[in-house]
Amino acid sequence: MRSLYSITTYNPSPVPNSVVKSRDPFSPIHPSTHFFNKPSSNPPKSLILCTGKRKKWVIGSVAEDKESVPVKTTHSDQQEEPLFPTSSKDFAAPSSSEEEVGGDDEKRLISKTINASIVLGFGTLAVTKLLTIDHDYWHGWTLFEVLRYAPEHNWVAYEEALKENPVLAKMAISGIVYSIGDWIAQCYEGKPLFEFDLTRMFRSGLVGFTLHGSLSHYYYQFCESLIPFQDWWVVPAKVAFDQTVWAAVWNSIYYGVLGFLRFESPANISSELKVTFWPMLTVRSSSNFL
Repeated sequence: MRSLYSITTYNPSPVPNSVVKSRDPFSPIHPSTHFFNKPSSNPPKSLILCTGKRKKWVIGSVAEDKESVPVKTTHSDQQEEPLFPTSSKDFAAPSSSEEEVGGDDEKRLISKTINASIVLGFGTLAVTKLLTIDHDYWHGWTLFEVLRYAPEHNWVAYEEALKENPVLAKMAISGIVYSIGDWIAQCYEGKPLFEFDLTRMFRSGLVGFTLHGSLSHYYYQFCESLIPFQDWWVVPAKVAFDQTVWAAVWNSIYYGVLGFLRFESPANISSELKVTFWPMLTVRSSSNFL
């Protein structure tokens, strides 16, 4: 509206004297009227100037109106938000860190399931074997009678297995004890009950089964032949020999074989033995004597 009002109320500038002088002196028409009614192929310079001023005035008014409207500018480093926001962010592809976290959670769940299955499976098997030792003739027994005679009969079965195949029986016992011992050690170190390191427990049980059971069998035979006496000092002497010489030999074998199973270099195994040899020997000896 401002631009239209400016155009309608605009008064042109007075006509120059050169144009007035060229008019007929006896014409009764006003010079300005005569100027606009007189046809001419070349408009005077004043008309051109007036028209240019009108255009500038209109353009300035329009530009002034445009400046009053806020214009949103976007930069290349700023991402323009969509006009109609959708829930596409909820379905965005996960980043690499989120995928790694999801993969670690999945691996941890699988490991926990495997560990729990192994522990529950072997535990159920052991308890079943121990409680059903008299399954051939316990019909009619009460629960108290089953629990009363089951430990005694299991010990008798163990002694019979030792007589039939002593080395294999001791190897089996050592493997089970070392596996359970490593599991307890991991739980003591702070790991959850069913999230222990299965590979580490398997290595410890393997060393106990293959080496400790068989070597201990022949070691005790050697002790019997070394001290073939029945005096009162025989038992303390055997205990002292067991907690010094045999403990040093077996600890070195145990940690050395574990190092090879972990694919460590001989230098690392040797340095570990030097660091742990004396503390392990003193702790084991003092705990056994006390």
